[in-house]
Amino acid sequence: MKLRFGEQRLLPITICVMATLLTMKSVSLVRAAVAAEAAATSAEATKAPAPAMDAAPTAPVRASVAPSSPVPSGAGPTTPGPAIASDPPVSDSERALLLDLRHRREQIDAREAAVAARETMLGAAQTRLTARLDELTALQTKLEALDKARQERDEASWAGLVKLYETMKPHDAATIFNDLDMQVLLPVVDRMKAAKAALVLAAMQPDRARLVTAQLAQLRSRANTAPGASLPGAATAARPAG
Repeated sequence: MKLRFGEQRLLPITICVMATLLTMKSVSLVRAAVAAEAAATSAEATKAPAPAMDAAPTAPVRASVAPSSPVPSGAGPTTPGPAIASDPPVSDSERALLLDLRHRREQIDAREAAVAARETMLGAAQTRLTARLDELTALQTKLEALDKARQERDEASWAGLVKLYETMKPHDAATIFNDLDMQVLLPVVDRMKAAKAALVLAAMQPDRARLVTAQLAQLRSRANTAPGASLPGAATAARPAG
């Protein structure tokens, strides 16, 4: 079938108009698909949890749609390609909150480091104090041993002096005791046996015997009230003089 000259001129124009309309319709379909995808992404972002504290804010990725190429004559409608999902933008308030949380974490880490250093110092100080306490305990034990040895030597000396006066005759011992200093007389009489002391006090001058008895009683009273104190000798040494 042959076309006439007028119809041959209208045919390219008709094809161009149809191609233009088809292109516009394809662009509208692509834009509608992109808008629907963006709406779905925004709905998912609102339901998603807040971003992590250490995650750096990322710039939103914009979806780009390539302009549609003109559709050749006789071709069907083009199908738009998949749109790129974009992350929701981070607001200034969320960015400030993330920075504040990061600053607080740094402060907590610094405090933990300070506490750990302080605990280390306290442990070292406790170790030194324990070692010093052990040294003082050993020194105290040594001093107590030395004091005990000194007391034993003093007691041995007094025991020898007491034995000397106990072997003497009561009258001779009384003559010495009448003029003996009280600081020496009282410990000697206190360590003497009761029978020996009674005979010596009976042979002493009455005033001197009464003075020795009174001071010996005070000495024993102070020794009994002192914690852990004990006096050797008979408990009834002063009774005969009374």
